[in-house]
Amino acid sequence: MDKAQLYYDKMTKTPVAKLILLLAVPTTLSVLISNIYNIVDTYFVGFLGESAQGAIGIVFTLQGFIQAFGFMLGHGSGTFVAKELADKNSDAATVYVSSAFFFGGFIGIIITVLGLIFLSPFMVFLGSTPTILPHSEQYGFWIILACTFMICSLILNNNLRYEGKALFAMIGLILGAVLNILLDYLFIFVAGLGAGGAGMATAFSQVVSFAVLLIMYLKYAQSTISFKAASKHADIYFSVIKVGLPSLIRQGLVAVSGGVLNNAIKPYGDSAIAAMTIVNKYSSLIICICLGIGQGFQPVSSFNYRTKDYDRVKKGLIITVAIGFVSVAVFAVAGIILSREIILFFQNSQTVADIGSPALIYASIGLPFSAISIPVNMLYQSIRRTGIAATLATPRSGGVFIPLLLILSFTSGLQGIIIAQPLADIITAAISIPFAVKFTKTKNYRQD
Repeated sequence: MDKAQLYYDKMTKTPVAKLILLLAVPTTLSVLISNIYNIVDTYFVGFLGESAQGAIGIVFTLQGFIQAFGFMLGHGSGTFVAKELADKNSDAATVYVSSAFFFGGFIGIIITVLGLIFLSPFMVFLGSTPTILPHSEQYGFWIILACTFMICSLILNNNLRYEGKALFAMIGLILGAVLNILLDYLFIFVAGLGAGGAGMATAFSQVVSFAVLLIMYLKYAQSTISFKAASKHADIYFSVIKVGLPSLIRQGLVAVSGGVLNNAIKPYGDSAIAAMTIVNKYSSLIICICLGIGQGFQPVSSFNYRTKDYDRVKKGLIITVAIGFVSVAVFAVAGIILSREIILFFQNSQTVADIGSPALIYASIGLPFSAISIPVNMLYQSIRRTGIAATLATPRSGGVFIPLLLILSFTSGLQGIIIAQPLADIITAAISIPFAVKFTKTKNYRQD
């Protein structure tokens, strides 16, 4: 039996819960490991002081902007790869992934050139104070330099998932994360390179991770990466961008929101920026569970929707929400109970802990609601309902959060800034639930 038939049988005959877990476990680990890059930098740079640690929060916004393009092209092309593999057409799948890969490289080069030219004003725009700016420049330089590898790694990682090869994607990310930890220690403490050393460690690790993912893709995927296979027709790129647009909106608005948050909290000083940096890192780590489980569900929903087995898609959605909610709730409770200890682990400052502890408690209350909204958003993206997916991607990332942040920071000061995100999480879940109910109640679906 050929690989195409084996994959078809796996996606259509494996019990839904088992299939989602098989794909979600390595995918969740992959997403967690990807986030560990920034968590590790946050921990090690914390020894350099509050200003240096605040720089990690500033550059995290930049990384979100870069990742937005990688997720857009990765999810957009991956959806079509799953569709073509469901039709047993690996050549067409190769066209989509190759087009996204080389287009992503082109975007990465443009961002790198512009980012290096406007590095200082960009760091100020993202919320750097005068004392944070030197650190954010040092760290950001290396992140911008590695931009192309970050984008292309995300494209490879996501397409491996859509091919059902999440384990191989995880291996590439694990190697990069382990290397990042080792290099952080060497560059920051042994070589004394400060925040720039953390950025250098992340950049080198991303290059290694990219190389491993590319080798994995070329060796194990049904489709392949080929410059000759990259399409010369604009409609292929428009299709990928259209389907990937919700990911661009979701991740891009996260970056924009990060910049707005940094600027809103700037008047409260470096301690406040450091505190919110730690809170956001913990929140992002927990959100990774939702994203990982949701991304394990995406190829299942995309493939089975194409084969018109709609009951498997509906069942998959319910299972994904249930697993995600319980998993996130466990870590949210830990965030509430151990809020002060978590903050102090990253920054041994009572001032930072005084601000960060209540902020982490509020953030943890809102986190389980993301386990409802994220899978629903990913469902509609996977079945190529771009308009609905884009609408659902907007509220938490910025559509609701940014207005709440601006209003509450003006009316309630620092307390308002702290509660803006959890309120946005609750509102986003309330918006998503009717769309989930509608899908599960629908009997006649249209295929593109």
